[in-house]
Amino acid sequence: MRIRSWKARSKRALVAAALTTTVVAGTAGWTVGTEQQPLTGPPPGTASWRADHSLGVRLPDPATASPTRVASFFDALSAARRHELVTRHPSVVGNLDGAPVALRYEANARSLKAERARERRRSTDAELTAQDRERARALSVRYDELLAPGRQILAFDPRGRGQVAEVYGDLDKARHVAVVVPGSDIDLSTFDRAKDEYGTPAGMGRSLYAAADGRTAVVAWVGYTTPVGLGPDAATGRLAEAGAPRLARFTQGLTATGAPRPAVFCHSYGSVVCGLAAPRLAAADLVVLGSPGMRADSVADLHTDARVWAAKDDSDWIGKVPNVELFGLGHGQDPTSPDFGARRVPAERAEGHTGYFTPGTDSLRAFARIAGGAGPAARTIGART
Repeated sequence: MRIRSWKARSKRALVAAALTTTVVAGTAGWTVGTEQQPLTGPPPGTASWRADHSLGVRLPDPATASPTRVASFFDALSAARRHELVTRHPSVVGNLDGAPVALRYEANARSLKAERARERRRSTDAELTAQDRERARALSVRYDELLAPGRQILAFDPRGRGQVAEVYGDLDKARHVAVVVPGSDIDLSTFDRAKDEYGTPAGMGRSLYAAADGRTAVVAWVGYTTPVGLGPDAATGRLAEAGAPRLARFTQGLTATGAPRPAVFCHSYGSVVCGLAAPRLAAADLVVLGSPGMRADSVADLHTDARVWAAKDDSDWIGKVPNVELFGLGHGQDPTSPDFGARRVPAERAEGHTGYFTPGTDSLRAFARIAGGAGPAARTIGART
């Protein structure tokens, strides 16, 4: 009996895997040559930070010190000593989970200015190719945009395709916090692109902040290497496995500095990251939207005490992708299925794969209530307000 059951499950999984390949081939096809190397490890400049003994104490190791340890270290420093570290090590302080929020803003502004000056020099360097000079010009413009007055950059790493996190609202005083985790094709250059605004983390973050009450701060977080296109990276968990510890540490860093446990909103492939991070995620709520799966069969398999929510609109193409995980391909059960056990978020007015945060949608209205700490007794949250 067990052998027949195992064979039946294997047959269903093989059929679903074949269907997954067919759907991908029938939409955009596997994107060739887009395998990404995930950015892992501590922030740039860590070697110099570790070698710095000017304060007479050992600085917390960015690779091993917990965010709580980092927060305690900075709490014991005078304002003058904090700023010494910002001046000498902006790229570390700006990305150090557990460091004071205002200090990270200052550090990242310094790093952005330094990178902008570097790219401006490269844009006129005759020894570089025309293509490299053009890329340098584009990057200098990108850094100009991120340095615009009023922007609050909580993380910035120029390595690879670039990573960034931006805050909307007052993170230090907020009664509630939300974190937006994006899916494929998002990096430093596409973080806040004008095209498909509500498919970008910045567009999602701004829209959620505007819809929520004034006591909720929102963080748009691009702290992992995302897949590019519908290639093997998007169909496997390799990049999510590299990104999950970074997301967990980031949320731990928020709570270490006194912020409340956030509601984490995970779009598309970002929900794979969130699923793998769930056991270590310092989150009050975990919300997935347009999800291909969380690499779990049920809420219980996530091993989290966060409330888990799921949204998927009928026009989202992700619904055509079979939910299977076989030999590393696919991401498992649909989080909106009754068997998964998540609380359902209405999404009848959302359109397509990137319409969940569009102003006026029932999904955005529900997200705002969740971000604002909707009561624990809520099972459905679709009532109009």
